[in-house]
Amino acid sequence: MMPRLLSLATAVPPHVLRTEDVIREATTIFAGRHKDFERLMPVFANSGIECRYSVRPYEWFRQDQGWPERTEAFIEGASALFQKVASRALVLAGKTPAEIDTIVMVSSTGVATPSIEARVMSGMGFRDDVKRIPVFGLGCAGGVSGLSLAARLAKAEPGSNVLLVVIELCTLAFRPDEMSKSNIIATALFGDGAAACVISTEGEALGVIEHSGEHTWPGTTDVMGWRLDDQGFGAIFSRSIPDLATTELRPAADGFLARNGLKVADMDSFCFHPGGAKVVTALEQAFETGEGKLANEREILKGFGNMSAPTVLFVLERELVGTVAGRRFISALGPGFTASFITMLH
Repeated sequence: MMPRLLSLATAVPPHVLRTEDVIREATTIFAGRHKDFERLMPVFANSGIECRYSVRPYEWFRQDQGWPERTEAFIEGASALFQKVASRALVLAGKTPAEIDTIVMVSSTGVATPSIEARVMSGMGFRDDVKRIPVFGLGCAGGVSGLSLAARLAKAEPGSNVLLVVIELCTLAFRPDEMSKSNIIATALFGDGAAACVISTEGEALGVIEHSGEHTWPGTTDVMGWRLDDQGFGAIFSRSIPDLATTELRPAADGFLARNGLKVADMDSFCFHPGGAKVVTALEQAFETGEGKLANEREILKGFGNMSAPTVLFVLERELVGTVAGRRFISALGPGFTASFITMLH
């Protein structure tokens, strides 16, 4: 009665943000207003990102936006992406909305009450007795933590169907009024995206979710997260994140695996959240994969940017193409500061 991944779908919003265009827009907004902007400009070129996507066009970001405008954009954009990506996941799993028993909705880039799944479920054909679990605050770890939660729910009710939808609209947090280094780095890295999965203990599987776990480091709540003020979210990033990935993640992963009778050498492949180019390099070093081995992580970062929680599921989708039998280690880092882990059998 192990939880099975029956499908995995991804989607992006319509507006394309090419890095060369983002640099021009950022220069118009920040040049002359941020004393370190010229020094930080290489962040854009060195990000490893060529293209991202957004729910709003450039014109929207040129105007002052507060909580009402950002919330309206979040609800509209997330609702559209939910319908798009959830429909794809259901078709791939051979399920109808009426066959879904539980919906897990993960997002940390907007606030909506009622939550997004409640706003769209009736129009999509979900039952009125479907169980809803909206989850906020997991940040970049939300893809792995959400998959872990959905798997545990499926295992707790054998035969039930759980739909996981992960949506992050990171671009809506862009702050033209914020002259911080964290805001400029966020401007260089973040894009919007969505992923959805159907999980059940029954059906033909893309993979079987074997073990899951987390590790939260004490005294690290200031490493990553949101700062809230009158205008909206403001990004918090510590420059220590790549170092933490290099030095602290591997021991935490070793502990998780050991508790489940495994070790890194038992893994046939890896799937990580590519937070940035430096983080991917740090992960290769920490897990001794060999330089350049995390090619799918780099390709997703290049083509979509850091979409926060769904990004690792974009990587997993690519990893599953042509997958041979074996055990995969899946991990992401997020606010807390927390690492989420899954092992998956193929």
